[in-house]
Amino acid sequence: MLRISGLFAAFVILAGASLSPAAAEDKTITIFAAASMKNALDEVDAAYTAKTGVKFSVSYAASSVLAKQIEQGAPADAFVSADIDWMDYAIAKKTINEPSRANLLGNSIVLIAPKDSKVDNVTIAQGFDLAKLAGDGRIATGDVKSVPVGKYAKAALEKLGAWQAAEPKFAMAESVRAALTLVARGEANLGIVYATDAKVEPGVKIVGTFPAESHPAIIYPVAATTTAKGETNDYLAFLRSTAAKTIFEKYGFKFLLSPST
Repeated sequence: MLRISGLFAAFVILAGASLSPAAAEDKTITIFAAASMKNALDEVDAAYTAKTGVKFSVSYAASSVLAKQIEQGAPADAFVSADIDWMDYAIAKKTINEPSRANLLGNSIVLIAPKDSKVDNVTIAQGFDLAKLAGDGRIATGDVKSVPVGKYAKAALEKLGAWQAAEPKFAMAESVRAALTLVARGEANLGIVYATDAKVEPGVKIVGTFPAESHPAIIYPVAATTTAKGETNDYLAFLRSTAAKTIFEKYGFKFLLSPST
């Protein structure tokens, strides 16, 4: 009897050991999120972990890169895009659970310069001369063909009549955070980034804000993927909560939903 009990106990221990990695994995949610979300979303995720014990694996990059990685089979439970277009793209590729989609946040784009720059208080309006303002230096933003911030920037500059002259001076970065770094290091005289990015980088200053009507509305949609773990739905609900709203607004985002409790 003792021998059988011992074998049974050993089996239980081995079975428990084999199950525990899967159990641990089930308590980790994988998020693919736009680079501009990093500071705010890290804090939101930490609050959710403190509340539930669920942990996170987060990949931050340009929305274009993330949408294509999900399309190619990269494991992700949720996707937060910095524009509607790349969420639409993911839905068209049938990688997103469309009913879970919600337009979560809003933002604005600003003109930045290195902290010690002499450029200051730029009035951004029809006919403003961005090329002249940049002088012999470069203007950094995300790739205008794919990265959301770059697309917003180009749309605004075209609307304001400043794109054609300024285009040769642009340094196209792989993400908004990469553009932010170029300006913070003084490798670009000016940059166009989200207001929320400028707020968290002490090496730059905002010298002007683009009129909201000069570009499409900046909207961050969020959704679960078609392969999302069950815990993802509770997490998406938390993103809509008053607690999450408080954190996002602290970082300068506009909360677009009516918050749940």
